Amino acid sequence: MTSEGTRPASRAAMERARRVLPGGVDSPVRAYGAVGGDPVVLAKGDGARVWDVDGLEYIDYLCSYGPLILGHAHPRVVSAITEAAQLGTSFGAPTEAEAELGERVVDAVPSIEMVRFVSSGTEATMSVLRLARAATGRDLILKFEGCYHGHADGLLVSAGSGAATLALPDSPGVPAAYAAQTLLAKYNDLESVRAQFAAHRGQIAAIIVEPAAGNMGVVPPAEGFLEGLRALCDEDGALLVFDEVITGFRASYGGAQQVFGVTPDLTALGKIIGGGLPVGAYGGRHELMERIAPSGPVYQAGTLSGNPLAMAAGRATLDVLHEDLAQYDRLDALATRLAEGLARAAEEAEVPLAISRSASTVTPFFLDAAPCNWDEAKLADTKTFARFHGAMLDRGVHLAPSQFEAWFVSTAHDEALIDRTIEAAAESLRLARHA
Repeated sequence: MTSEGTRPASRAAMERARRVLPGGVDSPVRAYGAVGGDPVVLAKGDGARVWDVDGLEYIDYLCSYGPLILGHAHPRVVSAITEAAQLGTSFGAPTEAEAELGERVVDAVPSIEMVRFVSSGTEATMSVLRLARAATGRDLILKFEGCYHGHADGLLVSAGSGAATLALPDSPGVPAAYAAQTLLAKYNDLESVRAQFAAHRGQIAAIIVEPAAGNMGVVPPAEGFLEGLRALCDEDGALLVFDEVITGFRASYGGAQQVFGVTPDLTALGKIIGGGLPVGAYGGRHELMERIAPSGPVYQAGTLSGNPLAMAAGRATLDVLHEDLAQYDRLDALATRLAEGLARAAEEAEVPLAISRSASTVTPFFLDAAPCNWDEAKLADTKTFARFHGAMLDRGVHLAPSQFEAWFVSTAHDEALIDRTIEAAAESLRLARHA
């Protein structure tokens, strides 16, 4: 067993970082504000394991919040990045690598006939909604409470995950007039969506939705929910946008839209398509995407968009996945083993714990029943989660420092690591209960 006191190098690294970085971090949830203590500062990763600057080893379920579906430092990905870097790290000009990765994305994702690469998921969602507004001539966007679509001004409204972890209702600095262009509905509640369409007939440009929510914790779509969104958009002339930044190439090779059989008009991607390097993308039908400059009038640009290192890492990752699609079955089996093991451990420890799973993502909610929406998810016992998180770290399991995040399983995990995790959880749950 370890404890915070045995991680002096992590503490020293954070003290140094706080002198030059706000909160010592470059993304808020990393600061451990929801779980207490000093963050673990990581030094390296290999497969399903990471090591901190004190040399302590952990089984990793953060996986960089999802992109590392092959685990850390996969040899094919590292080789691809190395080879690309030797030819030049950035050009600000076209490269063949962009088309090569673009072809793979178009071949895989049902809704995408053309794609535009950007440098982050936030850029992807911001840009895809600009396109939706231009294509429809409408201003309003409908999103769901607890769904996070990046930190663009108009989307930091009931944004779940990071904002909830910090207890920020939205964010200072977002103009009220801009936020007013975003309508809210309840995830898995079609009636709330119908009410917004009825109140704003002919004014909604698009619905943006995580087809399987991951930023209020993992919350799968209810039966008929996505189909209902598709029908409502078709009736009113709005566009349906899937934010598959998390689910793209993780729910299946073709994303959640392939799994659920619902095709959106536009799709935002990120995470896995960069193989661990900064990337985002958005795509859809030809007639929509050809509105993007320089083909059309909708402006969007980025000096580092299509960066050759990110393109190489993404291409290598997708190739490894495509060469053996049975890997998705194995990921599903590992995530199922994890979910069922956590449920057994909670029952034995007499701790209320509801396990929610979608493909290879899992969230154990400290609740009596798995949530269907943000109102239900935010009832989770975050204090017990904080104790559980610390106990898991002490037992060598690295998790996202928030109740409202997913655990990510990679192809580098195996049954032995899953079983070790379940054993650690059993001990941690007993400690969390009695603390």
